Amino acid sequence: MEHSSLRSAPGPKNPEPNPKQLEPNERVERIRRILLNDLENLPFFLVAGLLFVLTEPSLLLARLILYGYIVSRLLHFAAYFTARTHDTRATFWTVGSLILIFMTCRTLVAALGY
Repeated sequence: MEHSSLRSAPGPKNPEPNPKQLEPNERVERIRRILLNDLENLPFFLVAGLLFVLTEPSLLLARLILYGYIVSRLLHFAAYFTARTHDTRATFWTVGSLILIFMTCRTLVAALGY
């Protein structure tokens, strides 16, 4: 939706509307992007994590892998929220992705009986 086509009408809570109120807010847009990123990544983690846990890994390995993913996503969130460089965000995202790949491969190996 294009913001310039929106109009603000006077009302009891905003008696003197200003067209600038309808312009995108960088902080709100950043949070929106963070939420979309989480919506793209978390379902894969939930499925991979459930299947991984069903392979009955050792408690230590399960904790390292699952907590490692959570920490990487929290660090990615913090880096995104505080407007760090793309390289910083990409590093945390890559750690989480490698954990997902490990869980998926380990699950496939267990499912195939190796």
